[in-house]
Amino acid sequence: MGYKIYVDRDECIGAGTCVECAPNVFALDDEDIAVVLDKPWDGDDAILAAAQDCPQECVYLFDIDSDEQVFP
Repeated sequence: MGYKIYVDRDECIGAGTCVECAPNVFALDDEDIAVVLDKPWDGDDAILAAAQDCPQECVYLFDIDSDEQVFP
């Protein structure tokens, strides 16, 4: 499928679950807020798990082809 990823930085609490699930996609910046890294990324399953495990549900996934929101 492939995803476009958006992190709502205003909602992120820096829990780091996204980094644990997909360390090649996410990192915490110096403010302990999640950021999306440059590609190459982990696979779609890891990205979806990272979004689903976010306690704030502030990781948004969109289908790369249709721009349709996939999660949440």
